[in-house]
Amino acid sequence: MAYVVGLTGGIGSGKSAVADAFAAIGVEIVDTDALAHRLSAPGAPGHSAIRAAFGDAVLTAKGELDRAALRKLVFSNAAERERLEAVLHPLIRAEAERAMRGWRGAYGIVVVPLLIERAGLRSIIDRVLVVDCSEDDQIRRVVARSGLGPDEVRAIMATQASRAERLAAAEDVVDNSGPLTGIGPQVRALDRRYRAIAARAAPSTPPAAP
Repeated sequence: MAYVVGLTGGIGSGKSAVADAFAAIGVEIVDTDALAHRLSAPGAPGHSAIRAAFGDAVLTAKGELDRAALRKLVFSNAAERERLEAVLHPLIRAEAERAMRGWRGAYGIVVVPLLIERAGLRSIIDRVLVVDCSEDDQIRRVVARSGLGPDEVRAIMATQASRAERLAAAEDVVDNSGPLTGIGPQVRALDRRYRAIAARAAPSTPPAAP
């Protein structure tokens, strides 16, 4: 399988923007949030598993997952959050691995918001890339895009690794404290680095038989 870079960062740090910048230069991406959304749609295995674990209280009248209600439940109760992860994370890992087996490039990116906090995919990640910005920037961005209040964003952040913990775990960092135009040059530099690292990590081709 190709060399695997795990891209992570706190809520509002800009993970999607960085992943998009890698995709724009041809790097293959697996986004575990997107997988979770797809797996929890009606008719998908995650939807059935969540309904079995939490009942109809987390469904809308149309039978779709009430994501706002589920988010409120799991972010206010650690035991409920662990229950959700227990039913959904194995499905996400299996689907991520299936997608990664189809990669054709020297390396690929797996976007994992809770890579530092949870062990789920860490064993198949070769290198950790953290998207970093200040906590004030995180709150401002999430409030602007989601309609959540600052206190609600802080409550979500409290369930995640701290900025210091993420930086301590990082092997590479994208600084997203400035304008979005600052992401591209950093991503292109990392692309060159990752291609070189992947080439060194690739197994040597055995010589042809005489």
